[in-house]
Amino acid sequence: MKTEKTVRDGICRLTQENGKTLAWAEGTGVDVIEKDGLYFKDLAKTGELLPYEDWRLPAEARAEDLAKRLTLEEIAGLMLYSPHQAVPPAPFGPFGGTYGGKQFADANVEPWALSDQQNEFMDKEHIRHILLTTVQNAEVSAKWSNALQKKAETARLGIPVNLSSDPRNGAKGSGIGAEFKNAGTDVSKWPEGVGFAATFDPAVVKQFAEDASKEYRALGITTALGPQIDLCTEPRWMRFVDTLGENLEMSKKFVKAYCDGMQTTENEETGWGKDSVNTMVKHWPGGGTGEGGRDAHYAFGEYAVYPGNNSEEHRKPFTEAAFRLDGPTGCASAVMPYYTVSWGLDVKNHKNVGNSYSEYLIKDLLREKYAFPGVVCTDWGITADPSPEMDAFASRCYNMENMTEPERMLVAIMNGVDQFGGNDKSGPILEAYRIGCEKYGEAVMRERFELSAKRLLTNIVRCGLLEDPYLDPAESAKVVGNGDFVRHGYEAQLRSVVLLKNRNNALPLRKGLKIYVPERKIRAMKAFFRGEIPAHNEDPVEDALIAKYGTRVKTPEEADVAIVFIESPSCNAYSTEDVAKGGNGYLPITLQYRPYTADTAREVSIAGGDWRESFTNRSYRGKTNTAYNEADLDNILDARRAMGGKPVIVCAQLNNPTVVKEFEREVDGLIVEFGVSREAVLDVVFGAFEPTGRLPIQMPKDMETVEAQCEDKALDMEPHVDEMGNAYDYGFGLNFSGKIEG
Repeated sequence: MKTEKTVRDGICRLTQENGKTLAWAEGTGVDVIEKDGLYFKDLAKTGELLPYEDWRLPAEARAEDLAKRLTLEEIAGLMLYSPHQAVPPAPFGPFGGTYGGKQFADANVEPWALSDQQNEFMDKEHIRHILLTTVQNAEVSAKWSNALQKKAETARLGIPVNLSSDPRNGAKGSGIGAEFKNAGTDVSKWPEGVGFAATFDPAVVKQFAEDASKEYRALGITTALGPQIDLCTEPRWMRFVDTLGENLEMSKKFVKAYCDGMQTTENEETGWGKDSVNTMVKHWPGGGTGEGGRDAHYAFGEYAVYPGNNSEEHRKPFTEAAFRLDGPTGCASAVMPYYTVSWGLDVKNHKNVGNSYSEYLIKDLLREKYAFPGVVCTDWGITADPSPEMDAFASRCYNMENMTEPERMLVAIMNGVDQFGGNDKSGPILEAYRIGCEKYGEAVMRERFELSAKRLLTNIVRCGLLEDPYLDPAESAKVVGNGDFVRHGYEAQLRSVVLLKNRNNALPLRKGLKIYVPERKIRAMKAFFRGEIPAHNEDPVEDALIAKYGTRVKTPEEADVAIVFIESPSCNAYSTEDVAKGGNGYLPITLQYRPYTADTAREVSIAGGDWRESFTNRSYRGKTNTAYNEADLDNILDARRAMGGKPVIVCAQLNNPTVVKEFEREVDGLIVEFGVSREAVLDVVFGAFEPTGRLPIQMPKDMETVEAQCEDKALDMEPHVDEMGNAYDYGFGLNFSGKIEG
């Protein structure tokens, strides 16, 4: 058999004509074993071929063999998923880290060096699942990944690292929660989730998944924490824009395209191979039904409700799509339950607890009724003791506060949960095991822990990491953000832009005009992590970009056209000031810019109750809230007055559906987008691309319509009708000639 061995930058690589390519690092103790004329990696350093090292065996058999060889401590490490890792670490904040106790700027180390924290959780806690956030570039990511894999290879059984990422290809770069987005690297840029839905074309999603999976693998990433397949039936939810829409049948098509495109490697019989990326679909059993639009990252948003008795429809993107893929991999690799307490869904035990703690939702439904075989990983940070403050970021062990952290973990594990997101200490899992042994017997607990280990290891084996986890940094730099991928992403951005209004054929604009773009003014606001962001102004577009289309002028009086960039309204859903004044703290989430008073909201909330509160009614009826970015509306109205009869074009970035009746009749053109670059928007405005996108959502008539809809029902709002007689309903969109027929 023809073989070839090379050594480059300390990485040995052996290619064989009739077998898998093998790669290992010098100095780790790993070598190769020859058997039956083929070569295998001696990961266990025993000199004999063990079943888990034999790449000829099925992935499940290899994983099962390896699971049986693990110590309890090693299994516990597999069941942990690291906190977010920035490369290099930030100097402060939640993504920080040190080198020999020093910050990166003072440590005189390369940006791909392993931090103190990474060395500790790999060596001491046996963690092999690591979440990557920001990284300088593809080359740095590849070198850091190689450093992690080399460290993992030196360990007893040589179990490689499974790197993961939240979605990192979104073109959206501003707005509420942007500080939590995965920045960086030079990956191709695509629309956010609802932007894909605006194309009405699953082939666009398939192309994204195929391109992004190659970029992920070039960065060292083998698990995607996505897609987010919640049906976005609640228009006020802050994660609305990250979903694939609220139309069930279209969403199912997108889910299959995404998961198949990520997981399937061409010419592999099982579909799995060296180019595959595991998908972790989220959030079971559907996270888009938070009462009043509140989000369960925070205790004031812990409850999901189902006033339309429509919970089963929210499970169908999982049960009829993610678990029934058309491609050969068959099923998404992993599932993430949401933080929420799914109010009233537990018809067995009648317990309103966080989803991962619900025996009915995880054991009875997900594992038994729907027979999901893969990894169940909790959302990040659900096991820790809660903060004494209601308005805090880290308080998500919902209605399990009376237990210790190990007791909570044991409940989740016995339900069928395999892994705990954001946890880097194995002690609580080991204590959960001890408690379980007392309760169920050691044989039962060892078998249960080995089952989780098998599931977790199967996803590592499938992606070829046991054979070759190493990257060529120069090659990674060529793959990530290459011309074809960038072009595909930009085309998708263009296709997701929706033209809603074009009075008197104001669009497209001709190039060379004098263009007025007002500065945006944002009030002081709450950040994603609930810290305060001071009031500030921001320029929505760079002068250099405007210069590609015309001349930017400082006043509307000297302009030929005003282009006003806005975002959908955003506001604070919970007020400590209201609590201090004797209120319950709950405020309406508004989708309009001017102050909104919730006179038609529920008098009594469907769900409620928290150990920090002396009441259960979370109603905000009669209360008033105002968008942080109310001045976006002022910019439109001021431009209209100043421009007189000259055209005013509004370009709206929609994180949520928006009440446009406040300004629609004052503008000549209205374009909406779902997380694309300013250049893509302007290319549509100036006619370089004729719009093809259509609304994947409904634009509500008013806030009373929003209050009247059911959080769990799709497309149940009365849409806005503009002065041209067009209803801004699901599927509506214009091109430059008129209405697009769907």
